[in-house]
Amino acid sequence: MENSSNNNNNEDVLSAPSTPATPGTPGAPLFGGFKGDNQHRSAFGRKSLLKSCKCFGVEEWAMEEGRLPPVSCSLPPPPVSLVRKVGAEFIGTLILIFAGTATAIVNQKTQGSETLIGLAASTGLAVMIVILSTGHISGAHLNPSITIAFASLNHFPWKHVPVYIGAQIIASICAAFALKVVFHPIMGGGVTVPSEGFGYGQAFALEFIISFNLMFVVTAVATDTRAVGELAGIAVGATVMLNILIAGPSTGASMNPVRTLGPAIAANNFKAIWVYLTAPILGALCGAGTYSAVKLPEEDSATTHEKHSTAGSFRR
Repeated sequence: MENSSNNNNNEDVLSAPSTPATPGTPGAPLFGGFKGDNQHRSAFGRKSLLKSCKCFGVEEWAMEEGRLPPVSCSLPPPPVSLVRKVGAEFIGTLILIFAGTATAIVNQKTQGSETLIGLAASTGLAVMIVILSTGHISGAHLNPSITIAFASLNHFPWKHVPVYIGAQIIASICAAFALKVVFHPIMGGGVTVPSEGFGYGQAFALEFIISFNLMFVVTAVATDTRAVGELAGIAVGATVMLNILIAGPSTGASMNPVRTLGPAIAANNFKAIWVYLTAPILGALCGAGTYSAVKLPEEDSATTHEKHSTAGSFRR
């Protein structure tokens, strides 16, 4: 009779209702506030199987007699295959290049009806919707500069860098040639080149600065657990829009080597191509490094581990 009573008590403890974790809050309490007598403690014991379960963090026993402290569970996100990541990166980059370049072509074709604000809003909105739709799959880099900067700071594996950049380049070329067919013979508006009278050195400096701004914001919302990651798409899209308003009339505000490379190949216009292949990468590296230097230190090793497991992407 005593054994059956103990079993019933144990079943009562195990079947106690749990408090579900808040969505988007890793490590939120899943179980908490179990109360029982000494028999319950002996049933679980210090050698509980929860100790060997990697997804559970079991705290030390409470000093209060007969009380089991809260047990937290932080489940990792389901694994995503590299094929899915590369596929999402390809589609996202294709949408971004098609939208940003198409707006510039339409603006040229209609004698400036889109205006600078329209050009900035189009690209900023494209970045925002792609991050919101594919960020949880591939991280939505959409830009070799961002991929290289993340890898340089150990937020992204180097072995995946060539595959990501390859997908971004192919997507850019596909988008550019699709636009060439759709808007033929108008293609000059989609190529980012320095404006007349704007020197190559000035173009390099301006592209470096706006790429720095972009990567500073991207590093904040994608790698810092204190930043509001849920607003990453809005923050990055707004930064792109701001940069285009600043540099659009002078350099085209590329900020992205593949934004320039695909249209340049399709239009056979490689003017100052070296500026748009080097300045964004160097600016992104400096932007990421600067934010990593000024951000607040992590509170403990657990937070650091969580940051590295989710960093380099817009998945929070």
